[in-house]
Amino acid sequence: MSKLFRVITLGCKVNQYESAYLDESLTLFGWKRAVGGEKTDISIINTCIVTQAASHQSRQAIRKAIRENPRGIVVATGCYAQVFPDELSGIDGICIIAGNMEKGNLPKLILDTAEPGKIKLVSRAFKPGEPFDFLPIKRFADRTRAFLKIQDGCQSFCSYCIVPLARGFYRSLSAAKVLSMVESLAKEGYKEIVLTGIHLGKYGADLEKGVNLNQLLVSIGKEGLSVRIRLSSLEISEIDSELIEMMASESWLCRHFHVPLQSGDDGIIKKMKRNYTAGHFEKLIETIHNKMPHAAIGVDIMSGFPGEDPVAHQNTCALINDLPVSYLHVFPYSPRPGTAAATFDAQVDPKVTKIRAAELRYIGQKKRSAFYQRCLGKEFMVLPERWHLEQEGIMKGISDNYIPVLFPLNQESNKPISVYMERVEENVMIGSPIHNSLK
Repeated sequence: MSKLFRVITLGCKVNQYESAYLDESLTLFGWKRAVGGEKTDISIINTCIVTQAASHQSRQAIRKAIRENPRGIVVATGCYAQVFPDELSGIDGICIIAGNMEKGNLPKLILDTAEPGKIKLVSRAFKPGEPFDFLPIKRFADRTRAFLKIQDGCQSFCSYCIVPLARGFYRSLSAAKVLSMVESLAKEGYKEIVLTGIHLGKYGADLEKGVNLNQLLVSIGKEGLSVRIRLSSLEISEIDSELIEMMASESWLCRHFHVPLQSGDDGIIKKMKRNYTAGHFEKLIETIHNKMPHAAIGVDIMSGFPGEDPVAHQNTCALINDLPVSYLHVFPYSPRPGTAAATFDAQVDPKVTKIRAAELRYIGQKKRSAFYQRCLGKEFMVLPERWHLEQEGIMKGISDNYIPVLFPLNQESNKPISVYMERVEENVMIGSPIHNSLK
């Protein structure tokens, strides 16, 4: 009888990709993915520590797995395990604590050495020149979109961020392997691939001279594959006119940018050790919007950073209010041990931070609504993802410019369909397929 496993993922798209690798690897070893409330022989929690809330959720997930599977093997991996393994070792019932560098070997390590009741700590420090840990994947469970991790590591050391300690130096997947993986995933039937990385815009920084993200995209475009490409988060300084022009002119490249702004106040931006100004951000957003009026522009914002007074907060609100951004991801600041900002004076009262975050989320909701309204009466290519109401033939999908869309469909499909946007209902667009639009 096959043993059962479950992989629980917290955090970013890179973690999701790595979890998919663990899932596929254990399946190839003959294990079966647990469904519903089935008890598992192995539980893997792929942790996150980017915020205090993420750390708390990671610990909760670990304790829940131990509680629900007292005779099983519980494994903690990911960023928490990389940076604070000693904290996790205090949780009774963990069998393996494995850092990010061990994920490629983790399935074999679990099968060969894991023992209930014993803790095994496996972690390595990052070294300059470390090669990219290539984790090939063929299938993603329950997804019509595939993720592809092409970059790892961050060396920015923003004053609030623990990620460089959790992910190490810049490392990139070779262009040849990226192209091979894109082709392989396209052959598996995926119609959208999301290129991900810890600092995606630094793709190629560790490779031969001249290799960068723009060049990689040009190479992907030349392949002429029946798949569209979406980019995950990119820094302000890494979105140039060449990339904007490419996105505006190439139908296979999704019109979607996600940009970490963090603050709209120049003083706070400087304290964060970010290499731009509010003016740079404003100019970039206006450039994108003028070139692609219906492109999605998502923005990360942090509330309550040390030293953020009411004026700095209002500067952020005013900047976002005045610009055609499409949606916000709002994060209340939380001090992370080992970061410079954790030692800063003028820490903001958490209650004030919460109020400011709520105000920013309200602005974000207005921006999302305004973006959807601008897209009414237009046609967009929508990738069907799953049935919303199968008996009524209503499918849910995502447009190339990142709008969730409900639309009628006669049969299940994973091919992009041209959909006319008719109305907005509760943060989702209602549309109708344009006949003869299947590709």
